[in-house]
Amino acid sequence: MKQTAQRRAFQLAPLQHWTWLLLVALWMGLMLVAYLGGTHQQSAANPVPWWLVVPFATALLPVGLGVALTHRSIGIEGDRLVIAAALVFARKVPVAELELDKARVLSLDERTELKPMLQLGGFTLPGFNAGHYLLRNRNRAICLLTDRQRVLVLPRRDGRLLLLSPEQPQVLLDALRVIAQH
Repeated sequence: MKQTAQRRAFQLAPLQHWTWLLLVALWMGLMLVAYLGGTHQQSAANPVPWWLVVPFATALLPVGLGVALTHRSIGIEGDRLVIAAALVFARKVPVAELELDKARVLSLDERTELKPMLQLGGFTLPGFNAGHYLLRNRNRAICLLTDRQRVLVLPRRDGRLLLLSPEQPQVLLDALRVIAQH
C-alpha cells in the first residue's frame, strides 16, 4: 500500500485589485463591442432575445480568466516544492535541487534584472505571472508572481531560478531549509 506524502500549503500574496478590475473592464469592453458592433435581428426560431444573450456570452472570457487566476498554490509534499497556477501550469521541484544558501527575498522594483521579460510558456495577466520566463538578465525562471515587492528567489543547481510570491516568503524559505537538513 502506497503512503501519500503530507502536503503543507503556503498562502500566496493576494492579487492586486486592479487585476480584478481589468477583468471587469474587459467584460464591459466586450459587451460594448457586441452591442454596437453590428445588426441584431431576432430569429423567429430562437425564443431568447439577443440582448439577453450578449452579457452572458461576453462574460465567458473574463470569467474563464478569473477562474484560472483563482487556481494557484505553493506547497510542500514530502521533499518536493509544489507550484501550481492557472489550471495549466504545475511543477514539482525536489528541495535537493535548490541552493537554499543563496535564496533571498527581494523587490523586483529594486532588482529589475530579475523581472520576467519574455514568456516561454504559462499564463500572464497584468499583475500575475505563472510559468516559464526569460528574465531581463537572460536567465530562465519558473515564476508564480502576484506581488513584486516581496519575491522569494530560489536558485536551482542547474542555474535556473524560481521566483515566487508567497504571503510570508521567509516562512516558506525556513520550511524548505528544514527539509533540506533532513
